[in-house]
Order: sequence, then C-alpha cells, then structure tokens
Amino acid sequence: MQHGSDGRVVEVAARTRTIPPALRRALHHRDRGCRFPGCGVRFGQGHHIRHWAQGGPTTLSNLAMLCRRHHRAVHEEGYQVDRQLDGELRFRRPDGQLLPEVPRTPEVHDDPVKVLRARHEAEGLVLHARTAMPGWLGERLNVGWAIDVLHPLALLGSQLYQKVDN
Repeated sequence: MQHGSDGRVVEVAARTRTIPPALRRALHHRDRGCRFPGCGVRFGQGHHIRHWAQGGPTTLSNLAMLCRRHHRAVHEEGYQVDRQLDGELRFRRPDGQLLPEVPRTPEVHDDPVKVLRARHEAEGLVLHARTAMPGWLGERLNVGWAIDVLHPLALLGSQLYQKVDN
C-alpha cells in the first residue's frame, strides 16, 4: 500500500486476479458506485481497466467500479474504458465515439424538505393547497398573450414590430 504526502492511500496492489477484501473496500470508498457515465448504481464489481490476461495488475489505479450491466457492456458489447493521466476515466462506445461525462447526482441532505422550505422562505415563495390550481375558467386561448408570456424574445420582437408599423 502506498500513501501520498497528505496520508491518503494512493495505490493498493494484489498478486492475484481476484480483488482482495481490503482492495475492494478501497475501491468502493474511492468510486462510490458504478463509474459508467450516467449510471447511479451504488454497488458494483471491480473491473480491470487493463485486462489481467494482458498483463494488467490488480491495483487500485487499474480498477474501476462498474455495475453488473456496465461490466458486461465493457466485456461483451464492445464498450471501452481507460484511465487518463489525471486519473479520470474515459468511456467509449463500441464504434469508438467518446461517451460524454455526466455530472454526478447532487448529495441529498438529511432533511431535504427542511432545506427546500428554507429556500422557498428566503425567496419569498408561499406555497399552499391551491398553488398548482389553474386559474383558467374555460375561455378561449389568447395566443398572442401566451406567446408573449412563454417566450421572452417574442415580447421584444412584438415591440420591434410595433415600432416598424408606426
């Protein structure tokens, strides 16, 4: 096990293809779930980025956490993964196209309702039982008004149009 100057674990290695428990715990701690772009599965399997049969070591830097579905996609469906010099993973489709990185889902607070209520209160937003009730009474749609309300550039355009007419 190698440690960085700040005391963090930088590298953990094993002599076998199977991932020993200590290395698996370090992998789970580092990756926090499947690393495939857009996947939110929190548990997965250790994947050798450079395959064991091709001389890839069982080290933390050569492993990535993938859920069962994406592990199979890499091994059997032609998806590829490699680690960049900065440590980030890069995934490619079977045709070689780069998969775009998807931001991780934001952390959920212990009491999200309390956080949301505080945000609403700070913005002066008052919600009650009739907040989502429509005010429509069955009258015909005023299309011009709807476009002005729904599209902010439409209002600017209609003002310019009126200036041209005058």
